Amino acid sequence: MLRYAFRTLSARKGGFIGAFLALFCAAALVTACGVLLETGLRGTIGTERYAGTPVIVAADQNVHQVTVKNKGGKTKTKEKSKPLGERVWLPADTARTLGALPGVRAALPETTFPAYAVTPRGGIVPGVDGKPSYGHSWTSAPLTPFTLTGGVAPARADEVVVDRELATRARIDIGARLTVQSTGAPRAYRVSGIAAPAGGDLAQQTSLFFSDAEAERLSGRPGLVTAVGVLPEPGVSTADIEARVTQALAGTTAQVVTGGERGPVEFLDAAKARIKLVSMGGAIGGTSLLVAVLVVVGTFALTVQQRHRELALLRAVAATPRQVRRLIGREALIVGFLAGVLGSVAGLPLAYWLHGRFVALGAIPETLGVTLSVFPLFAALGAALLGAWTAARITARRTARIRPAEALAEAAVERRNTGWGRLGAGVAFLAGGAVLLAVLTALRTEPASTPVTFLSVVVLAVAVALLGPLIARVAVAVLGVPLRASRVRGHLATANARAHTGRLASAITPLALLVGMACTVLFVQTTMGGAATAQARAGNKADWIVASAGPGVPAGAAERLRGLPGVTAVTEVVRTSVRVGLEKYAAQGVSTDGLSRTWDPGVTGGALDGFGARSVALSEVAADSLGKKPGDPLKLTLGDGTETELTVVAVYARGLGFGDLTMSHALVSRHVDNPLASSLLVTTDGAAEPGRDELRAALGGLPGAVVLDPGQVAELQAEVQQSNAEVNYVAMGLIIAFTAIAVVNTLAVSVSDRTREFALLRLVGTTRRQVMGMLRIEAAVVLLVAAALGTGIAYAVLTAFSLGMTGSASPSFDAPTYAGVVAFAAVLTFLATLLPGRLALTGRPADVIGARQ
Repeated sequence: MLRYAFRTLSARKGGFIGAFLALFCAAALVTACGVLLETGLRGTIGTERYAGTPVIVAADQNVHQVTVKNKGGKTKTKEKSKPLGERVWLPADTARTLGALPGVRAALPETTFPAYAVTPRGGIVPGVDGKPSYGHSWTSAPLTPFTLTGGVAPARADEVVVDRELATRARIDIGARLTVQSTGAPRAYRVSGIAAPAGGDLAQQTSLFFSDAEAERLSGRPGLVTAVGVLPEPGVSTADIEARVTQALAGTTAQVVTGGERGPVEFLDAAKARIKLVSMGGAIGGTSLLVAVLVVVGTFALTVQQRHRELALLRAVAATPRQVRRLIGREALIVGFLAGVLGSVAGLPLAYWLHGRFVALGAIPETLGVTLSVFPLFAALGAALLGAWTAARITARRTARIRPAEALAEAAVERRNTGWGRLGAGVAFLAGGAVLLAVLTALRTEPASTPVTFLSVVVLAVAVALLGPLIARVAVAVLGVPLRASRVRGHLATANARAHTGRLASAITPLALLVGMACTVLFVQTTMGGAATAQARAGNKADWIVASAGPGVPAGAAERLRGLPGVTAVTEVVRTSVRVGLEKYAAQGVSTDGLSRTWDPGVTGGALDGFGARSVALSEVAADSLGKKPGDPLKLTLGDGTETELTVVAVYARGLGFGDLTMSHALVSRHVDNPLASSLLVTTDGAAEPGRDELRAALGGLPGAVVLDPGQVAELQAEVQQSNAEVNYVAMGLIIAFTAIAVVNTLAVSVSDRTREFALLRLVGTTRRQVMGMLRIEAAVVLLVAAALGTGIAYAVLTAFSLGMTGSASPSFDAPTYAGVVAFAAVLTFLATLLPGRLALTGRPADVIGARQ
């Protein structure tokens, strides 16, 4: 049977090209997603600042939850952990403890905080390539190691050493006066020296070094350090030092890391990005696999349908159903193996391209490098084989079971009625899609709703595929009346569509999936972004907003504005995230004086009157999730791991615009890496109401500070949301591209197999122009039906998503974008139909008929 399978593939290469391309693309996608998933699970994060330090001690950067279950007389303890949003600091005396250990040459405390150079004109100098810029104590310079290339170390509070890359880029010389914007008011320093790392300039950060006392003051964490680097004495191994340090710190929450584990301690964002990459890789991979199976089943169905006469002859010459199934199955496995091998190899550069795009968009840091192994390749090959075999079994099931005489009869005329099994499966998937939509309306967080959203699209598309012939018959019945207005072209197109509803359905399914998936990907972002922007705009009562082009707005800016005549309230806003148990919530800290004059979150329970340092307000989503109401206590873990208990004083509706938790600025600013305000909300009143120029004058000398009106802020928020959405566009865009290939593939295979049909039409007097007109009408029918189905799927899914996430069943559709999606689908449909059709009409009709006998 294997020999016959190879002969069939050799004789019908064109018929299997479509299946090969679908499986090839599926294998490439699975490989790329598998590489991303493995990078998130096992990826190594490179280190820079700690390159010269074999052992690093840092605080535990996770929050833990221990659950104890007693089942069957046995006690089981299970611990889960999640990363915190800010850095957790160590007690400074940890360095003294470790420095006294035998074999330790030095235990150097590390202090890290935001610190940016300021140009003479007041502009903020960003870090290298736009990356962060940090301040450190000079004591920690050997951790890299940094050594002076000129000048002396900072000994006084008004001295600073800058790294060589910054000095070159900003043209800073030794002895110059340099203003630095750090965690407080900007301050002028004398550049006492320039330093450079031994291994070359750092690529991920810029470094400024201060005296130990000044670094401690700027960090705002007296008695605490970021980490401790342990340097061994000559001849002492890293393993020995690690063991001694671990023993010395037994019973504490400190963690001891060496080798590749130092990177996550240095780059907290990279450690968090690993989790994000696992989520993205799993979501893309899972969705692409489901789409691949759907597309491959459709492609194989079309291939088997085109071979119906051949398979019927096999049954007529005594081939058993089992032999027919084995033949089709082995053909599929051969195609799947070849496509899987080549596709898995092609997926490797695709994985690198995806990683590069995610780095460029800021979704993951450059320090998280790609991790490769054979597992994604094997997974892709297995997925291709399994998808091919499954598709072949599904499509060959009925052909192998019917009687020989029935097979020959059905080879001549396509079966008109839909089987009860297929109809039942279609109804079941439609019901499953309805259940998923109901679940989606109850999901209130984006991480929970996103996978269900795209799963709903795929499940509904499967229902369309199964019910395709029935849908096609209904569509032809509805569209047949206007199509008959064209007596030749319209009549031929209607007759063909009515006689071959299975073929029509095979063309409609991938195109409907393309429209539905593209609209969902695009308009999920506009729905979320539009709702968040609308809530932020409605809740912002400020006349002016002060923002910063640098690390933030210092506290001195708020004090200056509060003393300006006509300013009635100034609210400082600082952003962070907190954990309640293990659940993560976006949070903000706001200054409490005059809060009701600048901010209206849409309070639906309790009140903001008397909002103080021990108060917390919750969004309705958070309140429902936590089961809290005004007056209840709430235990939470702040960004730096500090546990606290606050009192819920209010519940508000505009959580998308302002985050799920709101606390006092005085509390939050003490527990974040960057205590500078992200913005100031300024309300003015009275005869001396100050304008933009007066506010700018009051802020004179503060680097990077800008005064914006609410309209400008809304525009900036839209730009940020668009930038964040680009990550999802790239991720899901691959699936859309794969589906687009499937559309072209299916339509081209469908048309190219109709050469004999076109020749017969030519022989009975139909002109080439009339045949091409018939194909144009058929393509228009496919496009119209698929666009309607895809739009309906997307609208149903987006409505459920909007109801769950925003509380309103009003998804945001952008008309030009939607028109672009339909236009893209139209281009694919007509090109994939008309080009193969034109090629199929190149031969002489008599020659074509003779060759096909």
